[in-house]
Amino acid sequence: MVDKMRCSGYCIASSLDMPKLFDFIKNLYDVKRYREVIHIKIVAQDPQEGDVFVFPYASLVCWGLSEEQEKSIIDILTKFVEQLSNKFCFDEFTYEYGHKPNIVEDEIIVPNKETLTKLAFAHGIAQSVKLDSFEKTIYHTVDLTRALPQDMARKGKINLSGKEIQRMMGRLIIDRHSINLHQELLDTPEFFWEYSELESIYKLTAHYLDLQSRVHVLNQRLTVLKEMFEMLNNQYNHKHASNLELTIVILIVIEVALALAKDIFHII
Repeated sequence: MVDKMRCSGYCIASSLDMPKLFDFIKNLYDVKRYREVIHIKIVAQDPQEGDVFVFPYASLVCWGLSEEQEKSIIDILTKFVEQLSNKFCFDEFTYEYGHKPNIVEDEIIVPNKETLTKLAFAHGIAQSVKLDSFEKTIYHTVDLTRALPQDMARKGKINLSGKEIQRMMGRLIIDRHSINLHQELLDTPEFFWEYSELESIYKLTAHYLDLQSRVHVLNQRLTVLKEMFEMLNNQYNHKHASNLELTIVILIVIEVALALAKDIFHII
């Protein structure tokens, strides 16, 4: 019986400096580029295994490597990242070869040992772990703001300054921009324009990992949060304007009182 092999996906940062990475790593391993993806061939127990695909949005997918080999590759990649993540996002599968591509209960059936076939699967896995990183960021924001609607319902107000509201709104804008900036997470990668015969494998992977609905849910959560903070910001601006109007009224009253004191009562 053939042992099932390991396939792992990681997201380690916001992005990678791919040109510098390629120039560095080509001196260490056998490497090749497939559009924006770097393929690294690693010596594994099975000479036909040991494939690593590195994506510019700081995801990588490893086929047939040990955990130690994966860690060694990640250690190299972290030298070329932007905004290293505090906690890596990770997903793990097993794989074996069969006649028809499929994924069932995190077991991948690969129809052949071609590099491009594995890359077709890898595109979907890389997108999924990247989405994991966005999901963690947004769910953290949701947790931070979960009490605000309750405070509004209970107290009729929230204890946030205008600066704090603006800071949170800015964070939401950054999160939403980060998701929609990576069009490869929303659309079929351009790689499949050239290798259309492999697109069915990518779509199989994307469907199994539920990519489109996860992006939709994230955008919905961001929209709800954005609307909430816009409401809070409007409320703060209204309160600020009311306080300003009250200040103006008080100053006018003081000015009138001083005028009366001077002209009528000759106090001043």
